Amino acid sequence: MTTTNELGPEIRDAMVADENVHDDTETDDIAETVQYNITSYGADFDVEGLVRRVMRGSIFVPGFQRGFVWSLQQSSRFVESLLLGLPVPGIFLAQDPETEKLMVIDGQQRLRTLQFFYSGVFGDVAPDGPKPRPFALRGVNQEFERMKYADLKEREQERLDNSLLHATIVRQNSPDDGMSSIFHIFHRLNTGGERLTPHEIRQALYRGWLIDSVCELNDNDDWRAMFGPKSRRQKDQELILRFWAMYVRAHEYAAPMQGFLNNFVEQNRNPSIEFLYEGRSLFTATMRAFNVAVGRRAFRTEGSSQLNAAVFDSMAVELARYINRKHGTPPDDDVVRKIHDTLLKDADYISSVAGGTAQAAQVQTRMSKAAAAFGEL
Repeated sequence: MTTTNELGPEIRDAMVADENVHDDTETDDIAETVQYNITSYGADFDVEGLVRRVMRGSIFVPGFQRGFVWSLQQSSRFVESLLLGLPVPGIFLAQDPETEKLMVIDGQQRLRTLQFFYSGVFGDVAPDGPKPRPFALRGVNQEFERMKYADLKEREQERLDNSLLHATIVRQNSPDDGMSSIFHIFHRLNTGGERLTPHEIRQALYRGWLIDSVCELNDNDDWRAMFGPKSRRQKDQELILRFWAMYVRAHEYAAPMQGFLNNFVEQNRNPSIEFLYEGRSLFTATMRAFNVAVGRRAFRTEGSSQLNAAVFDSMAVELARYINRKHGTPPDDDVVRKIHDTLLKDADYISSVAGGTAQAAQVQTRMSKAAAAFGEL
């Protein structure tokens, strides 16, 4: 079945602000409504087949999902429902266009319960972690109480193996931008718990060499000295990605910012070694120059302790362009400091980083102001 769904812009309540960063693109990412063409179909999987697929990774839980949270009794009741032939809720899967593997959007607790029950242990097994407890059913009918899978009678094992779990599988046909619709689908199906940030989802959807490089750059000493402690919600990593995307494609920028970043990662998921080397080298040199010249107050407007994301993307990108033009050599420390402080006293520049910073006109203003300041050297 093919349907066309009208979905609004980036979901505002999914944008969780980081207390160390001022970034109004998290609440001001307004763009035209996107029309998605999505193919969806139903499939009934037998439980044994589902477990095999989960074990070999052809059905996988993406990293942005919360961990396994069901109690032993909750899991036991779910297994018991299948053993008794009772109906259970279906699961929701999305097909990765690159690998054809199926990503779990809704149903992680059910699938992992089955995986644990068949393996005989309740919970993940980590080499250096505590020994997981055996998965013996608890709080169920007496005939199944304290039963492991291996303890079930053969006919009960067969009944469980052959039980069917209904799955709805979706694949995005258009727009041809990979899996952007999964952001919307996930947030509409998962309403409990702490909201995920776009970058937490992005890390899992677009995992590749680019995201891996962003993670590694997040440990850069100069960046850490200016940003502060690592962000619990990965805002620091998103800003590094934003630096990279604006450096490469600022001339093509269109709101919303989160969509712009998604498209950049989708198109550069596993780029060339040269692409990665240039981005990593320029980020490292740029952070070094700002940390030495300005230090902890870098990218912060007067009187604010929060790093301003719009100040960061414009100043960092344009200094990186200067360093690239000069074959890796930054300006003198006092020059970097003077440009940084002068821009933060420019009324038009301050206006462009104070509000509506995801709007294309504001992006153009702050980038052109910073470009002129570093271009005059």
